[in-house]
Amino acid sequence: MAMIFICGSCDIVELPPPAIERICAIVSAEHGVLIGDAHGVDAEAQGLLAGYRYEHVGVFHSGKEPRNNLGDWAAYHVPPSESAQGYSAEAAKDMEMARRADFGLMIWDGASPETALNVLRLAIIGSPCVVYDVSRGTAGTVYDPAGWQAMIRHGDDDVRQQIEALMTPDERMAVQ
Repeated sequence: MAMIFICGSCDIVELPPPAIERICAIVSAEHGVLIGDAHGVDAEAQGLLAGYRYEHVGVFHSGKEPRNNLGDWAAYHVPPSESAQGYSAEAAKDMEMARRADFGLMIWDGASPETALNVLRLAIIGSPCVVYDVSRGTAGTVYDPAGWQAMIRHGDDDVRQQIEALMTPDERMAVQ
């Protein structure tokens, strides 16, 4: 069973039809799903999976309890470091999902640095990631750091600066 890391921007409150079709294909193929507990794409994808009564889902969270676990699936707590705040508190769980994933499915608004970094994490370890960029109405697969660089090249300078500010030293080295 392949493990699929599904995530995306918190500001997206409706999954695009191609992403819904892809999630249906994941269910049909009985792949495992690794998903976070955030609002936006995480909650929307969880709602779709719960509607199918799909069982092969693990919800990753950094808080004491998941913010969203709409299918009452197994929950995996990945605690942040004591000094972590904001995105840093969420990064550990995202890194863990990327580490466990064979493939990724990201729904990106073209602005979320966190989603872009999850694509990079998969690219670094060689796990292909399908990216639906709802801001541009495009879809593509990122296979490696060069493909990731091509993906973010379309973002504005502010988005690229936000991504760089959140990168770990290893992530920075992977794209130099």
